[in-house]
This record gives sequence, structure tokens and C-alpha cells, in this order.
Amino acid sequence: MKRIALVAIAIFAASPALAHLDPGEHGSFLAGLSHPVFGLDHILAMVTVGLWAAALGGRALCALPSAFVGAMVLGFAGAVAGVTLPLVEPMILASVLALGLAVALALRLPVAAAAGIVGLFGLFHGHAHGGELGTAGALAFGLGFALSTALLHAFGVAVAVTVSRVATSRKAIRGLGWATAICGVWIAYGG
Repeated sequence: MKRIALVAIAIFAASPALAHLDPGEHGSFLAGLSHPVFGLDHILAMVTVGLWAAALGGRALCALPSAFVGAMVLGFAGAVAGVTLPLVEPMILASVLALGLAVALALRLPVAAAAGIVGLFGLFHGHAHGGELGTAGALAFGLGFALSTALLHAFGVAVAVTVSRVATSRKAIRGLGWATAICGVWIAYGG
């Protein structure tokens, strides 16, 4: 009986858990900065944008991350303004699978086409972030998650550059793409 009473006290004394940093406690900028790193689907998509940009090289190194972040900001603004976007979560999952496959299959598209694909996915990621704004200030939160996203893209580029220097072939980078695509399927099926 004592155990039941202790468990009941612990349950009722506990504060609600937050999946992300509480803007009231940490500030809107830090909440936004940390927001993308609390979702495996977001991390995988954003890092894989960097991997694909590095695999394509040249103008893609700047164009793909810029397209993603720019469209993400538009999606965020739309969500904050109350614009609805259908299939947000399925498109985020699709982004993980599609971007992983683009890297895995060494898909070589013109930079504008690759940036368009990445931008489309960024729009949905941004809308999801805007829908999860909560009590955070929109501008500070948006700046935080835009910076975090750019850093995740840069990390993806750095990983691709490092792997290509260490590995004797592009198979290692393609392997990262396959791993991303497989993780996307795993997440889709309740992972």
C-alpha cells in the first residue's frame, strides 16, 4: 500500500514533460535552436540535404541548403499565419526516404531541380515547426531553428567531405544515403 501511495504522489507531483525546450524557461531563440534536433526525421532530412549537396558539388553546396532553409522559413510563416498545408507529416517522412535515396543512388540532377526538390521538402518541415510554435516568440524561434537547420546541413556537408577523403570510393557516402532511407522506412512503420 505504501508503494501505491508513493507512486500516486510521484505522478501527481510531476510536472508535464516537454518534447522540446520550454520557451518560457529557455527563451524562444534557444527553443527554436534546439527544436530540429529533437526529431530523428528532421535530423536525418537536414543532414542528408548536406550529404546530397556535397555529392553534387559546385553550386549545389550553397543552393541546396539555401533552398531548404528559405522554403522552410516560408512554410513556418505560413503555419504561423494560419495557412494549412496537407500531408505535413507524411511529406516529412517522404523527405527522409527521398533524400536518402537521392544520396544512395548518387542521383545527379541539375542544381535547380535538386534545389526545387529540397525546397519542397523544406516547406513542409517549416510548416511543422510553425505548427509547434506554442508560446515561443515567432521571430526568435524562427531564427533559432533556421540557424540550427543550416548547421545540420553544414554537418552533412562536412561528413560527406570527410568520408570522401577517408574512403577510397563514393560507396561510403552512398551507404549513408541507404542508411537514411532505411531509417525513414523504420520511422514510417512506428520506429
